[in-house]
Amino acid sequence: MSHGHQHTHHHDHDHGAAHSADSRRRLLLALSFTGTIFLAELIGGLVTGSLALLSDAAHMFLDVLALAMSYAAIRIAGLPADERHSFGFHRVQVLAALANAVTLVVVAVGIFREAWHRFSEPPEIMAGPMLVIALIGLVANVASALVLHGHDEEDINVRGAFLHVLGDGLASVGVLVAAAIIMVTGRTEVDAIVSVLIGLIVAYSSIGLLRRSVHILTEGVPEGVSLDAIAAAMGAVPGVTDVHDLHVWSLGPGFTALSSHVVVEAATLPEVQQIMGELGRVLHDDHGIEHRTIQVEWANCGQGELTCYIPVLPGK
Repeated sequence: MSHGHQHTHHHDHDHGAAHSADSRRRLLLALSFTGTIFLAELIGGLVTGSLALLSDAAHMFLDVLALAMSYAAIRIAGLPADERHSFGFHRVQVLAALANAVTLVVVAVGIFREAWHRFSEPPEIMAGPMLVIALIGLVANVASALVLHGHDEEDINVRGAFLHVLGDGLASVGVLVAAAIIMVTGRTEVDAIVSVLIGLIVAYSSIGLLRRSVHILTEGVPEGVSLDAIAAAMGAVPGVTDVHDLHVWSLGPGFTALSSHVVVEAATLPEVQQIMGELGRVLHDDHGIEHRTIQVEWANCGQGELTCYIPVLPGK
């Protein structure tokens, strides 16, 4: 039922094509590093009998899947909106991040189970080859992490891939330590102990990613965004007397959306247009909000007065 209010919708889209292209290049480069080292660690783990190395290889395999999934998600997210997906496909990147978080948990559980068995029956381990392969893996992980670093904070999809790679880098350090201890002491149970530590690192890295993914999918207020600050900035625009029903959420990396009602004191349509222009500038320049839908309500209109109806203003 209409409330006799004038409705103004303003939309401004920037899909960050340049940013997406750069993210794709970085993901492909990291994928080439990670895929090569996965094969080396898998073969090395089977030859040496090291669970720590096989654990790292398993995590590395999921890194390959994570990087490939992140790359595919960016490609899909760049597709134009259609009749069935009016907002486009931005949420695909969030779903990829969620899937990465879940796979991290699965890997951690698998490592814990195998480590438990090896505590009771420690196998013979070839520490020398284990050390060499782990060192190669560490170099590749560092290279991949450096490639992805800088994009992981602003893009939750890239963040998921980065956490996979970072976890593998820490795991490689653990494998190196285990190999060195085994070479010096001959205590092969160290391999299982290090595997548990690797599992803990993997599990911990999944928690933050899982939380952020679920937060976006449940349309929570984006991190770093203050509703009070946005409401105050909108209310400070000349002609605006009140801001209510304010909602801010994220559709995906770099795509923050806002909907709100504003009450204005304006006598003419050009005055309303001027207020809307200033609101758009404040939201875009000061808060980085590209997509906004704002309903304007006349301050001097009574409930249901037909004279309050004016045409919807066109968006950009």
